[in-house]
Amino acid sequence: MSRPIAYDHFGTRPGLLLALHRRLDERHRAAITRALRGAAPGADEVARVIGAAYFACATDMPELNAVSAALKGSPGMEAIQHELTDSYAELMATALLPYSGLAPQALRLRCVGVLGAAEAIADELNRGRATDGEAVTALADLIVGGLDAGAERDEGPASSSGGGGE
Repeated sequence: MSRPIAYDHFGTRPGLLLALHRRLDERHRAAITRALRGAAPGADEVARVIGAAYFACATDMPELNAVSAALKGSPGMEAIQHELTDSYAELMATALLPYSGLAPQALRLRCVGVLGAAEAIADELNRGRATDGEAVTALADLIVGGLDAGAERDEGPASSSGGGGE
């Protein structure tokens, strides 16, 4: 493809890279969605599937990291990162809600935190400081550990008082 055609369609080099990043992300999200549809019921299995699909992206689509690096500092990239975080957090929260005693918004917020941890674990994986199995296990453990932690706090003091209202 010639430069004029690319710029005519995407406007700028960052525009082209942003479109490529979106396309790669759509492939990643579709893979996670397919994996979740095939997951056996249970928090541990859903968490394992989320972790395995998340880290498979690092090995199956190394170009996603390269495109992200090329877009560092781009104003459009920051907006896309927020959009993607929201989308992944919703996907995770929806899959995990049946296994959690948390209110949906509290669970979604924990999923946002887990995504931050997943990025840090992916960095360790990419630096050769963890294996795929270790990365998946660590992320799955974080996911499962956060499903009910603090559920009583989130429900307020009435639930922990021990007294019945009947």
